[in-house]
Amino acid sequence: MDSIPADPPVGEAAALLGRARRVVVLTGAGMSAESGVPTFRDALTGLWQRYDAQALATPEAFRADPELVWGWYEWRRHAVRQAVPNPGHRAVATIQTRIPGTVLVTQNVDDLHERAGSPDPVHLHGSLFAPRCSACSRPAPVPDGTDGEPADGRRVPPPRCAHCAAPVRPGVVWFGEALPPVALEAAVEAASACDLLLTIGTSGLVYPAAEIPQVAARLGATVVQVNPEETPLDRIAEVNLRGPAATVLPALVDAAWGDGPTG
Repeated sequence: MDSIPADPPVGEAAALLGRARRVVVLTGAGMSAESGVPTFRDALTGLWQRYDAQALATPEAFRADPELVWGWYEWRRHAVRQAVPNPGHRAVATIQTRIPGTVLVTQNVDDLHERAGSPDPVHLHGSLFAPRCSACSRPAPVPDGTDGEPADGRRVPPPRCAHCAAPVRPGVVWFGEALPPVALEAAVEAASACDLLLTIGTSGLVYPAAEIPQVAARLGATVVQVNPEETPLDRIAEVNLRGPAATVLPALVDAAWGDGPTG
């Protein structure tokens, strides 16, 4: 590191990051919100305000009205396609380049990390871009979006599975469903073996994802948190960096490696 930044917490976190050899980055809704992607409970706008988000995000809702649920998720996918990765996403990709083997775990269902250059993030809550059959669970093609923006509040018939003709469902984790076992196992395994866990833009309230930083801390890893607000993870974090990810992460990467702004 060429120089110590003016902000002491950033300097401390940069020193920890620069020494780390096995890193896990855990990101939550705060990361994507800075790209204009609404957080889950903010995602109901316009005509969608007539509905309860939780009522649209359950297997029961899809069985009862698949066109309504698929229409909402098509609308959400379109909104994500209009968003662009922010400097925080790009800073995470830089960390992965600088520290090979860094594992990125995200609670977000968008593809902004991938578009920022992060390879193979672990999607704990699934992805808007991984639809699957509601019956046989086989992966299904992602709609190409050439039909334009789905109308706010419009019902859209879901496509049919090419193998069994059952309706295709969004590839996200709904209320009442377990996290994908492979993704959860990969996240816990990475947290168990890391020496530094960087948690970014997550409330620390949604389980079992909120347990991942605690696993790392219990096994001796250092936890660094980036969040504008206090969270339950404050008590286990060695350093708490207050501020938005799009501002804090580029400063952290610059302080750690002195490459200049990443954004």
